[in-house]
Amino acid sequence: MAERKSRRPRAGRVPPAAGVVLASGAGTRVGAEMNKVYLPLAGRRLVSWSLGAFARVPEIGVLVLVARPQDADLVEWVLEREVDAPVEVVYGGQSRQESELRALRSLSSRIEDGGIDTVLIHDAARPLVSPSLIAGVLHEAREHGGAIPALPSDDLVTVTSDGTGFAEHERSPSSIVRAQTPQGFRAAPLLEVYERAARHDFVGTDTASFMECFSELPVRWVRGDQQNFKITYPHDLVVAEHVLAADGQI
Repeated sequence: MAERKSRRPRAGRVPPAAGVVLASGAGTRVGAEMNKVYLPLAGRRLVSWSLGAFARVPEIGVLVLVARPQDADLVEWVLEREVDAPVEVVYGGQSRQESELRALRSLSSRIEDGGIDTVLIHDAARPLVSPSLIAGVLHEAREHGGAIPALPSDDLVTVTSDGTGFAEHERSPSSIVRAQTPQGFRAAPLLEVYERAARHDFVGTDTASFMECFSELPVRWVRGDQQNFKITYPHDLVVAEHVLAADGQI
């Protein structure tokens, strides 16, 4: 794909953010023969719901889909028929981490010249993400450096009491959250961290884990959405369709 040239934003103007939607996994647990993000959901392919949500956020000026080469025909079909916005396609790697790095490298020239200020990375298997949640994560990431949506939990990540970072020693119910996507960060530090992680052969669990290990940038968390769940098993598709119907989206 030809690289697009970016212009430095005018003084006083906030440069656009980039939304990266990851669709390069197989999703075998859902029991389908194809990549699950191309399964139908309420008359559209799963991935198009996420892309459509990002396209409705005015501050998102660049939209990137990270895909598998073998899904090229499906990608073309979805983008031509179901997504009413320009989408740049980047082919992913063997792991989620490598796929994210390839997406960031595709944006590197625009990040370095100030044409993109923030990057949000989202899992295409979370099709019910709302534009308001995306905008909320983007606002916090721009304000503080990094942000993730999360819901209170009793078994996953721990955050500090002021919401500025992670700390394993705090185990109170109010400080433990279940992380969702999109996870958003200022673009230049994010690119630098991923390049450093690659040089050190570091393997992280999600975007926030890279920032914890290689950056002092604070990571805030914002209230997530129960509907922003991940499609993992066949029944999840049924639940997602019921949610869309209840919300009047189908």
